[in-house]
Amino acid sequence: MSTTTLAVLVPLLPFLGAVAGLLLGRSAPGFVRPLAILPTLAAAVLAVTVAVRQGGGQPISTATELTPTGSVPIDLSLYIDGFAALVAVLVAVVATCVQLYSTAYLREDPRYPSYAALVSLFTSAMLLVVYSGDLMVLLVGWEVMGICSYFLVGHYWETEAARSASLKAFLVTKLGDVPFLIGLFALATDAGSFRITKILGTVAAGGLDHPTLIALLLLAGVAGKSAQFPLHTWLPDAMAGPTPVSALIHAATMVAAGVYFIARLLPVFAASAAALVVMAVMAAVTMVGSGLAALAQDDIKRVLAYSTIGQLAYMTGALAVADRSAAVFHLLSHGAFKALLFLGAGVIIHAAGTNSLAAMSRMDGLAKRIPDAFWTMTIALLALAAIPPFAGFFSKEAVLVAAEQTATGHSDLAPSAAGWLVLIAGVLTALLTAAYAARLWLMAFRGRGAAAPDHGKEPLAMTGVLWLLAIPSVGLGLAADSLADWFDGRALTPTLATSVLGTGAAVIGAMLTYALWQRATAKAATAPAAGPARSATAGATAAEQPAAVAATVSAATAAAESAAETPEVAEVTHEHPTVPAVPAADPGRALLGPLHRHAADGFHLDAVYDRLFVRPVRAAARLVVFLDREVVDTYVRGAGSGTRLLGGLVRRAQTGNVQSYLSALLAGAVVLAIATAVLANVNAGS
Repeated sequence: MSTTTLAVLVPLLPFLGAVAGLLLGRSAPGFVRPLAILPTLAAAVLAVTVAVRQGGGQPISTATELTPTGSVPIDLSLYIDGFAALVAVLVAVVATCVQLYSTAYLREDPRYPSYAALVSLFTSAMLLVVYSGDLMVLLVGWEVMGICSYFLVGHYWETEAARSASLKAFLVTKLGDVPFLIGLFALATDAGSFRITKILGTVAAGGLDHPTLIALLLLAGVAGKSAQFPLHTWLPDAMAGPTPVSALIHAATMVAAGVYFIARLLPVFAASAAALVVMAVMAAVTMVGSGLAALAQDDIKRVLAYSTIGQLAYMTGALAVADRSAAVFHLLSHGAFKALLFLGAGVIIHAAGTNSLAAMSRMDGLAKRIPDAFWTMTIALLALAAIPPFAGFFSKEAVLVAAEQTATGHSDLAPSAAGWLVLIAGVLTALLTAAYAARLWLMAFRGRGAAAPDHGKEPLAMTGVLWLLAIPSVGLGLAADSLADWFDGRALTPTLATSVLGTGAAVIGAMLTYALWQRATAKAATAPAAGPARSATAGATAAEQPAAVAATVSAATAAAESAAETPEVAEVTHEHPTVPAVPAADPGRALLGPLHRHAADGFHLDAVYDRLFVRPVRAAARLVVFLDREVVDTYVRGAGSGTRLLGGLVRRAQTGNVQSYLSALLAGAVVLAIATAVLANVNAGS
């Protein structure tokens, strides 16, 4: 079978599995799990085969005209270079892991059939984006992912949080998609084609008339899809969906699509120095802001969500210095360890019965209850913190090396200002990343208090997937040299300077967090307990404590109760005893100081957007409703009322009495005769 045929089957198989799953979900539930796993697994095997055959050599390119348009043609096209081949492997492997994991995690979910089908459709759409050689076909996959995310994030639609999160994710990403679509049309108009190969040829020949405008329009769509400032606010709220969905969105689909799109069309963006500087500013702000916000989150999934935003900003920063090899390398390594982090978080939630790190910090021995999650999460967090020799170290160093070369003038592809922005923000974010990774590990696995409940060994479908993903989290960076052919032949080895900067910052962040955690633990141990987290006397006890301690207890208790009452926690966890509401040992409060309150709320960007956009739009909508009801409807009602009034007057004359009709006729004749005589006299006199 030809490589082209195999490549066509890669996105097609999950699509067929999704269709079959939706059709047979109710009538033949026994087929749901095989239809969820087997097509995606087959797609993963075929994606690996395509990557091996492509071998980092000449791109595989084929096309057939989809439909005549009369102007710019639309082709059903494949364009598979080394980057596309590797990203497709990542997507298919992570999707297979998510499907397998979900069979155990959501085994009691009555909506599992539709969930599994949507995950397969989600996977197919992302694979279409990866392999497509035509921007219009790519746009189809791009938008299908948006629809799938809406349904999957809103899986627990009975709750207000899930409904709001799904709607917010859909609307914010669509806000970016509007300029994105305009940019696609402008790009195709300048290039005369939607084919990626022809567009790149046009760029190389200097044929773009408006490169800056096109790049900025496309960047708006990427900011929405890849959750970059200022359109990043939807991603933390999207944690209202099931944890496996979070793993899929954050590691291999949707948010990765924006970064991959820029990498695919990097010459278009590199044609404008101004666009690269804007991209660098966006990446720098997103990196630092997300790192600070992650340090203040109590929900373990929101910590990981802000982590994803920051890591995507690293990739965007690499693209801002025109190095797509570093960006895609970090996309691959991040996909492996971020999928592991989310799926490991699912095991923790399954065992602890809460999303709250504050509640976990009051449980003793949680690491011993779930040893598989403990060890694999430790590996993933070390990779996230970029500690050598884990995968995150090598990929993050590749980004810093690219930024350092641009900053020092060793690269002519991007302005040095973009290099300095990415380099400084990247080193600072390395410190913040290690700090929140250490905080998560300490609060989740080194809690002190009541013994964590023991529910026995977690299902093999969940723990086995964790160990599978741990392999690339450890070994992908070490295998970077063997993958050089797929990365345009470029070596992605760290330099001494950036290694010292990045690793030194990470070690400082981790050590500082550990020291502050020890101090917070000692302080929490001396504070009086507030009783069970859900007891009626908790509020009264907290009121008797000093104000600072009481505030800490009440906030932590509220967070724990809120996280424990989410539908996902109620569905996938066991019965758990109440946890004493002593103050949580949270080093994030000491690290951030007065910034903690603002960082915990995402620096109030939702409130800012509410005042700048939501309220004015609602006010305009109310004005339109008022004008429609009180002005337009008044004229409509007036026309109807006038007709009814005239009809009522005429109806009064219809008495059915012949004498009345004759009298009226006679009176009318007399009036007409008098009027005629008067007019005749007037005319005669004049």
